[in-house]
Amino acid sequence: MLVFESISMYCIKEGTGLPAYFGTDGVRGKAFITLTVPMAETLGYAAVKILGPTLLIGRDTRYSGEALEEGLVRGINAAGGKALLAGIIPTPAIAFLVKEYSADGGVVISASHNPPEDNGIKFFNVNGYKLNDSQEEQFEQALQQMPSIDVSQFDDQTSDNIFSIDDPLDQTAGQQVLTDAAERYIEYAVSTFSRQGLDLRGIRIVIDCAHGAAFLTTPETFRRLGAELIVINNDYNGKDINVDCGSTHLEQLKQAVADAHADLGIAHDGDADRLLAIDSNGQEVDGDHIMAICAQDLQERGKLKNNTVVSTVISNLGFEYALESMKIALVRTDVGDTKVLSAMLEGDYVLGGEQSGHMVLLEYSTTGDGLISALQLLSVMQRKQKTLPQLAAIMQKVPQKMLNVTVQEKDTVMQSEQLSREKRTVEDLLGDKGRVLLRPSGTEPKIRVMVEADDEKLAETLVNQLAKRVAEIDAELT
Repeated sequence: MLVFESISMYCIKEGTGLPAYFGTDGVRGKAFITLTVPMAETLGYAAVKILGPTLLIGRDTRYSGEALEEGLVRGINAAGGKALLAGIIPTPAIAFLVKEYSADGGVVISASHNPPEDNGIKFFNVNGYKLNDSQEEQFEQALQQMPSIDVSQFDDQTSDNIFSIDDPLDQTAGQQVLTDAAERYIEYAVSTFSRQGLDLRGIRIVIDCAHGAAFLTTPETFRRLGAELIVINNDYNGKDINVDCGSTHLEQLKQAVADAHADLGIAHDGDADRLLAIDSNGQEVDGDHIMAICAQDLQERGKLKNNTVVSTVISNLGFEYALESMKIALVRTDVGDTKVLSAMLEGDYVLGGEQSGHMVLLEYSTTGDGLISALQLLSVMQRKQKTLPQLAAIMQKVPQKMLNVTVQEKDTVMQSEQLSREKRTVEDLLGDKGRVLLRPSGTEPKIRVMVEADDEKLAETLVNQLAKRVAEIDAELT
């Protein structure tokens, strides 16, 4: 039988006293510590039962990826399924390729923007969409059945030699290594731009691949479209993904854009489902700006279905103001691209995303795709013959201040009348010139406090005041 470890880092599933393994984007943890090879085996086995027998697998560049991939394959084989191995490839490529290879589902081994020592496993269904709540619950049930062992003696350098498989798994169903997966994705990405009658000749672009999964696909796509490229952080050693680079650390990209006198820079995270940009003046163009630019373009071309954009509660108030000025409706959801996509499908909308750079353009992709997002941003630049600073002027950010407060009982504090009163007091002070958001972390004992105000000093004062009260209320109640 398979032997599994306890997973102490995961939050407790409400009403059960059991850990909830799935967060906002699959199962995530410290590689070989809280996300283990046996867990991958369990997930692979469950995936065959839940999604179907043929599963497409991709991974990013983390050192733990190969071992977790092997675990998934063993689980898939044990359930009588077959694994199609795409190798190192962006997350959105797997979402696209599920249909290309007639697979029953896709699996990505990645912790996205997280540091190298983390990893994760996330799934796509037969149509290239992330799991619905019912499917996640079935995977949760499979993981809940794992017996536990004490792994406190192990560190993150030990790997599959920790665990033993007493009964050999059936390997007869096999696996297939795909040699053209990246090429199929590149060809598709190029077509989304070229079929608009556009190319990138005369555009100088810096690309930051974050030592991650886009090391090949994004540069090659832009080369084929004729762009002049400067590519940084497109090598990898398994332990440098996202380290001081990519969409979470834009300093290198800003410098490279300045040094190259480039028209813009684009940054992915480790699995390339995000896009952030740097304009020719060295200013950051975040997900809110990019969505506003694309929303206006889609509206002008009669392609913004139901004249609505979906984003999360984190999106800047300036984004909301920009959409209001264009008479475009905004639907806000909780944080997470799965929440955004769910609202898009429910309301029949075509554009949604997050401030962090996840953007879903349903005309082209079923999930956040950093490459597709970059291409569509550039298509607006080319069609309108405008620079990125000119386009980004469509919105002005409202000062937004955020603090994380560590608490003992986040649910108790969030539900308290004391906190409700404090929130109302700040909201009354702001009136229609700002916004307050309090939300519990999904995975940590923290409450996230956000205040937006037209006046930056006022926003900072109020967020500090509210964060202090959160800590005091926690102390009072616990």
